Amino acid sequence: MPKIITFFLLLTTLLLTACGDKKEKYKKLETKETTGISTKVIPDAHFLGSESCKECHQDQFKDWKGSDHDRAMELPTRETVLAKFEGEVFKSQGVTSTFFIKDSVFYANTEGPDGLNHDYKVAYTFGVKPLQQYLVQFPDGAYQALRTAWDTEKEIWFDLYPDFKVVHSEWLHWSRGGLNWNNMCADCHSTNVRENYDEATKKYDTKYSVINVSCEACHGPGKDHINQVKELGNDYDSAASNLHMTSNISSHQLVDACARCHMRREQVSENFNYEGTMLDHYFPQLLEAPTYNADGQILDEDYVYASFVQSKMYNNGVSCKDCHNSHSLKLKFDGNKLCMQCHEPTKYNVASHHKHEGFEDATQCINCHMVGRTYMGNDYRRDHSFRIPRPDQSIKYDTPNACVQCHTDKTNEWAWQGFQKLYGQPDSIHFSDQLAPGIVGIPNAHEGLFDLVQNEKQPDIARASAVKALQNYNLQSRFDEFMAFLNDKSPLVRGATLDVLSQSNTTDFMSYLLPLLKDAKRSIRIKAYFALGDVPETNIPATYADAYKKAGKEFQSYLKINADFSGGQATKATYYQKKGDLQNTKIGYEKALEIDPNNNIVRSNLANIYYNLGEPNNAEKAFREVIKQEPEFGITYYSLGLLLAELNRIDDAIAEMEKAYALLPDNIRVIYNLSLMYGKVNNLKAAEKTLKEGITIYPNNEDLLYALAFQYVNQKEVKKAIPIINKLIQLDPNNTNYQNLMKTLNQA
Repeated sequence: MPKIITFFLLLTTLLLTACGDKKEKYKKLETKETTGISTKVIPDAHFLGSESCKECHQDQFKDWKGSDHDRAMELPTRETVLAKFEGEVFKSQGVTSTFFIKDSVFYANTEGPDGLNHDYKVAYTFGVKPLQQYLVQFPDGAYQALRTAWDTEKEIWFDLYPDFKVVHSEWLHWSRGGLNWNNMCADCHSTNVRENYDEATKKYDTKYSVINVSCEACHGPGKDHINQVKELGNDYDSAASNLHMTSNISSHQLVDACARCHMRREQVSENFNYEGTMLDHYFPQLLEAPTYNADGQILDEDYVYASFVQSKMYNNGVSCKDCHNSHSLKLKFDGNKLCMQCHEPTKYNVASHHKHEGFEDATQCINCHMVGRTYMGNDYRRDHSFRIPRPDQSIKYDTPNACVQCHTDKTNEWAWQGFQKLYGQPDSIHFSDQLAPGIVGIPNAHEGLFDLVQNEKQPDIARASAVKALQNYNLQSRFDEFMAFLNDKSPLVRGATLDVLSQSNTTDFMSYLLPLLKDAKRSIRIKAYFALGDVPETNIPATYADAYKKAGKEFQSYLKINADFSGGQATKATYYQKKGDLQNTKIGYEKALEIDPNNNIVRSNLANIYYNLGEPNNAEKAFREVIKQEPEFGITYYSLGLLLAELNRIDDAIAEMEKAYALLPDNIRVIYNLSLMYGKVNNLKAAEKTLKEGITIYPNNEDLLYALAFQYVNQKEVKKAIPIINKLIQLDPNNTNYQNLMKTLNQA
């Protein structure tokens, strides 16, 4: 049975053609051999708690005590619980919640996973400002964060998502995956966390060594260090040899170490054990929607890292500790004094620069160069990419800028005119000038994307994001240049290139990908193994056999740690799909939907798998469920229409394709297939009308022109057909189909 519907997760317009002589060129460009870091678990007994650090590090301990790290998670007591719990009633989105104390235990009565209200015992407090959440334990070992949180500044209860109604059966409901502590929160709010999820039983047995973000969360287990101090006396430099994040760490190493928790990322190792680097345990979210705007500014929560590494400050050696006290986390200085540590006050802290004399807020550096957004209801976070406002980009790409965020009654056009009047043109080309056009898919923007990737002076995160954006373009003419990104000095670029290639049939690219099995970074080895999923193991050369097996074990570990995510199960399904194992592909997608019933990318892929397994009824049900949940998503009607046409239910197919056409009137494939369906039921006027409307939009599209000409030929309307065929011959003089059609008409 032929495949008729596009697989959404594998969808790409990337067109690459491999050539034998080019392959040879890359076989020798292998990266550094694997470092062989372990995945061992550090025993709880090696973590002694922050009190053990206090005697020798009194100042640091004093700063840390009471900080957000110290209070990241605590047992509930009257001192740690900041909310009242005095019988308050809070109503939001049709749910009534009541908070009270019974027998000295804190409770919340609220809607549970069955849609009914129950009393839930508070097991932990979570966070401290500007909001505090409360964790509830479920029988399967899962801990869930209540959706209603306490505003520690206003001292009121509030809904984390007040404008978003969540049904109790949805993944985003507080009792389900979206607010699950074990996989969404624990790794960064406690020390030495082991998730311990059992995929077979769907239960957790999560453990930690220290309840909060302790000294050892950053510096590593203290047992050996304290023993060395006792043995070596005052030789603290030697005793510090087995600690992490010490004072002699480089700025980039420090940022990477903090990034472990201060970034959106995918986890690739089962256990964080301080071995290797950040990319041996995690791979960061690149600058893509819906987390980032097209220019790289924050959109969804990003936790700072991928913003900060975009900045010139990061590139010039500034790190987290230059602005923040490493232990209290507080800013080192108030106001512009913080920025004037590095920036000359007489040049920047003056009206000639900020142009807003007399408006105190507008003279603050952060209000122009670090605008932010509010997340989780009341948590305002600033963008750490440190950029100048660009109203011109806002006009082109619908990106935010500080000017109209302050002057809310003005337009981007007004802001751009004012910017030019005050400052002229931007004094340098920012990477966003090349990235944003490619992200939004402007024609020919791939030229700028290539320039950005190849410019090693630009931030690696931007270069890697440009690689991902290249998947939207035909790269056949620049195949050699694209494949060279596999050998880039930046592992982020190498990883992004593997992500793009993994969406294609990679059997043609095997010799390019094999060296990445020996990459120095675990996350890259895992991506390489996944990208090679189309290649039978028997085809792996002997010289890479060991590396392939080692990377395979790392890949399985990666699947295990992500097994409780819908995306993790989808990745497993896609891997089986690459292997041609459609039964396990189906199982993977079905498990993904069990975790998140609203993941309609997965459901659309599953519909295709059902069809290819000879289960058309299940395929139709899956598509109709997508339509039920997302009735304005036109592609689903298109896919369902194709399915019904294959089942010879032409009238039903036309009905669905007409809905697709109403939502996607400029989609060539919708226009083309709808016209063919009209032709099958002999509704020639509708077919002609549809094709003409499409040709009005795409006057040189050969598929539409040929379909219309062929229809006229079948109707014996030769006079209408000839000018269209002549145009086709002009567009493609060497096309024998066009030539033969014209000969047929001339002989008639």
